Amino acid sequence: MTATGNSAASRDKAFVLHPYTNLHAHETQGPLIIERGEGVRVYDDAGNAYIEAMASLWCVSLGWGEERLVQAAAKQMRQLSSYHIFGHKSHEPGIDLAEKLIKLAPVPMSKVFFANSGSEANDTAVKLIWYYNNALGRPEKKKILARTRGYHGVTVASASLTGLPNNHRDFDLPIARILHADCPHHYRNAHPGESEEDFATRLAEQLEAQILAEGPDTVAAFFAEPIMGAGGVVVPPATYYEKIQAVLKKYDILLVADEVICGFGRTGTFWGSQTLGMRPDILTCAKQLSSGYLPISAVMVSEAVYRACVDESKKIGTFGHGYTYSAHPVAAAVALETLAIYEERDILGHVRDVAVPFQKRLKALADHPLVGEVRGTGLIGALELVADKATKANFDPVGRAGAVVNTLAQENGLIVRAMGDSIALCPPLVIGEDDVHQVFDRLTTALDAAIPVLRG
Repeated sequence: MTATGNSAASRDKAFVLHPYTNLHAHETQGPLIIERGEGVRVYDDAGNAYIEAMASLWCVSLGWGEERLVQAAAKQMRQLSSYHIFGHKSHEPGIDLAEKLIKLAPVPMSKVFFANSGSEANDTAVKLIWYYNNALGRPEKKKILARTRGYHGVTVASASLTGLPNNHRDFDLPIARILHADCPHHYRNAHPGESEEDFATRLAEQLEAQILAEGPDTVAAFFAEPIMGAGGVVVPPATYYEKIQAVLKKYDILLVADEVICGFGRTGTFWGSQTLGMRPDILTCAKQLSSGYLPISAVMVSEAVYRACVDESKKIGTFGHGYTYSAHPVAAAVALETLAIYEERDILGHVRDVAVPFQKRLKALADHPLVGEVRGTGLIGALELVADKATKANFDPVGRAGAVVNTLAQENGLIVRAMGDSIALCPPLVIGEDDVHQVFDRLTTALDAAIPVLRG
């Protein structure tokens, strides 16, 4: 395709291959061009304002235009604009950030490995798990369990962990040794009349049966987001992690907490692991680590995992893994400033305060005729659209209702995200109560407008 004009939209259609987009539809529809952002709002090239209720992609925690992050990047650019940490070299921004993350970890951790995205962090965790078990002389203990509807990224390994069909279809995924356990969604997967606690017990029993069927000596790790993000903001049932972790401990299986979305205050505690009672052996994080201003992610590992890596690298002569931009000094400097702002401005306290009206307005939407379930914690939530509240039947085809509400919300100056027929909300952590009410006022308007479209 060649450009048919000089507008940004026409040039986009001519030259850009878009992620997570119907490419065929995009050739006709084209993009929404966002030109600038300020606070919790972004503005398109026609000057229209939108409340960005997804914090871009779950990440712009401090909103747009935070001058301290701009200055932190500029200062580091002038001092040391780029460097690496290969081959015994290092720099203070990377060292300072690793030290800070270890101090903030929800459980004792030993070392931090830096990457550039959540996908890379989780891909790295897979490699570390395999390396770890080779170091321990357990070459068969390599299978990794993730969960249906879980999301862990889009590299070959992390997309295999991701439990969403469209991330696998025609990409020839998942790869071998990556398996999927049951999704902990009580609304969709519990038996009639089954309590959350009983559902959690059944999930733990099913996990143990799966491990036994595969052979405990072949299962190495279990990946889990504290709260599922792109799978629909699925909050696990009460007692779930307590019971799951007992099974993992019984069979010496590592727990990897994917904190890419939940980390850094999103759930009302610093880590989602703290909110949900997880005690991971490996923790991955990204997104809000730098408020999304620059690409950076981190993998924290326990002392046991680190010592095994030390032993294996001694045997081989090197630890043969790393990225050119691991601990990039500018990204690290921005991340450090982000963490400093969280502390100085008591962002956690603010989240806890504003989460009260956020969750109240979210729960009130359960009464809307299109909504089957609402779910969320802190400043993250979702509502699931259904054609029949009694039977939980979806609109046909699945995904149409979500797309309709997503479009109507955007027309009302609100950016949300449709994940199938679930509408996700994940605003910047700095959002104020007035804007929370505007989010839900506009979302309600979109839901009301969707009724005649979906049922007409």
